[in-house]
Amino acid sequence: MTTSRPIAIARRNSGVAAPGGAGTSRVSLRHVTESVSQIAERPTSRSWLLTFGLVLGLALILLASLTHLVRQGIGVWGNDQNVAWAWDITSFVFWIGIGHAGTLISAVLFLFRQQWRTSVSRAAETITLIAVLTAAIYPLFHMGRVWLAYWLLPLPNQMLVWPNFKSPLSWDVFAITSYFIVSALFWYLGLVPDLATLRDRAAPGARHWILERISLGWTGSQRQYVHYEKAYLLLAGLATPLVISVHTVVSFDFAVSLVPGWHSTLFPPYFVAGAVFGGSAMVVTLMVFARSALGLQQFITLRHLEAMNKLVLVTGTMMAYCYAVEFFLATHSTDTYERATILGRFVGPYARESWLMLFCNVALPQLYWFRRIRTNIVVMVLISLGINLGMWLERFVIIVASQHRTFLPATWANFHPTVFDASTFLGTLGLFLTLFVLFIRFVPVLSMNEVKGLAVQAGLAEFNRYPDEPSGVNNSRRTSVLRFKSAPGLTSHPEPQRDEADSVTIIGWYSDSESLAIACRKISSVRGLTVDAHAPHSVHSVGEALSTAPSPLPYFALGAGWLGGIAAFWGQWWVEGINYPLSVGGKPPASWQAYVPITFEVTILSAALGTFFGLWYLCGLPNLKAIPRVPALERATDSGYCLVVRTHEKRRAEVIGLLRTYGSTQLSEVAQ
Repeated sequence: MTTSRPIAIARRNSGVAAPGGAGTSRVSLRHVTESVSQIAERPTSRSWLLTFGLVLGLALILLASLTHLVRQGIGVWGNDQNVAWAWDITSFVFWIGIGHAGTLISAVLFLFRQQWRTSVSRAAETITLIAVLTAAIYPLFHMGRVWLAYWLLPLPNQMLVWPNFKSPLSWDVFAITSYFIVSALFWYLGLVPDLATLRDRAAPGARHWILERISLGWTGSQRQYVHYEKAYLLLAGLATPLVISVHTVVSFDFAVSLVPGWHSTLFPPYFVAGAVFGGSAMVVTLMVFARSALGLQQFITLRHLEAMNKLVLVTGTMMAYCYAVEFFLATHSTDTYERATILGRFVGPYARESWLMLFCNVALPQLYWFRRIRTNIVVMVLISLGINLGMWLERFVIIVASQHRTFLPATWANFHPTVFDASTFLGTLGLFLTLFVLFIRFVPVLSMNEVKGLAVQAGLAEFNRYPDEPSGVNNSRRTSVLRFKSAPGLTSHPEPQRDEADSVTIIGWYSDSESLAIACRKISSVRGLTVDAHAPHSVHSVGEALSTAPSPLPYFALGAGWLGGIAAFWGQWWVEGINYPLSVGGKPPASWQAYVPITFEVTILSAALGTFFGLWYLCGLPNLKAIPRVPALERATDSGYCLVVRTHEKRRAEVIGLLRTYGSTQLSEVAQ
């Protein structure tokens, strides 16, 4: 019997909290399903409708502002000839930064086996997608003629005009697009098992029809999980360099220019650290409100929030170091313009914004050295809001304060925002919150699949039985056999050359994953049987017992990545070297060094697409006929463990005997 001390240690490592929070309580897998699923299943509450109405009202402000901008032109913003980039690009970089924490938490921390990320990863990934969509509004409408945005795409056209692939602005388009698509694939991949759980709980109707299609026919088969886990690992590995590359490329928009205050090699790490810093603070802010509104305190505990606050402290300290280095380089530089620009931020017209930025981004995070503050809900929300304000001010100071006084004193002028600058940003905030409120209403906020797996791994899982399930293991007298209608395609790999009319599928149910693994190891060694196992999470010991071959998904990713990278490099070289030679700064038309960023981004994107679609091909999905609507089989995506054996009708009694011998608590027969 497990003692209380090892259980407590396992809980700290796994990030799984028991219902009730403390002590050595065990968490029921069915309780995880009920707690998370009911959020998306219960009737819409008045409080949610009120919240949705408020944030939707803010989003409508964005619609009104952009409509007026299209009619009148971008002159309605405060931008002018001197300060051409102002609140628009400031907000664009701000929202791109907010989207960084999601991939960091879900992918990078996954690779480092930081299991506490499980309770916040789904929401953080969603914040990434929503923030990137919100950010895309600004560059599109900053062009003025948004209906001609397709001109920026590398598509042949009648004017023979191609994008300038040597420009960081073109790199931006490829980097952000690749980041969004890979993040969306990673988000959806983690969502599929949970969608299958919701599907099996839904009553027949429109909702079940929709869930059945977007879950692709997922069955919880361990043969599927072999490929699924490899795909998840590959996508995490592919998404990790995008965390660094995307905001690095965004920083190139400034760093490659000659504008004082921008021309700095410090910007790439500076921008990446700032993006993770601001994004983590936004995750903390939203998760505090979500856990309270949805009653998820038992899953998103103070320990998870404290871990996020430690991440904020680390990245905040990195930001303080970057500020110090930037000031040091400027004051010790022989470039008088650079020195004047940096010093002018603290004594010039924008000194108030600069000092407030330092207070929010340097002083506030240092309060997290004290555990009492890291675990205080009210204080952490205030600090997180302050950090987000500080990060917006940082982008404003970098962009606007570096433009308002350039090399020609005759053009010096301060920037004055208009009401449409403010209304557009307020509207994007409303759009962001509207999409997040929709997410927490209709999508599982937590990854039930991962939470269950960690609970079992940590020894905290309690396997509740269904009302019709007999108790006891290895008790053949209390084992029942239930017959259901035919279930074609139930097993992933049916025995070849078999007369389907004479075949039978028998399902043995087990009380826990260990019993399932033992039975699977024994029964799979019997010749002539097609064996598979189904569970609400991945069980590594079962996968080993099935002796499944290693997944070939890495070869799919490698091949797709090579093809995409070669096509991207060749396409850029052909356009600028042959079809439309373009001289930029005296460089040769075909300057291969400038093609590296886009080639890198497209390689990552292609490899991710190859992994994603290769997974469904190997799993035989989508397969909408994989799961019949019978209660027993629906347990496998909830909290049930079953061994599915398919064989000839003549061996039916033998299979039933084997399942009973190796601990099946209940038998279900899918009659042909």
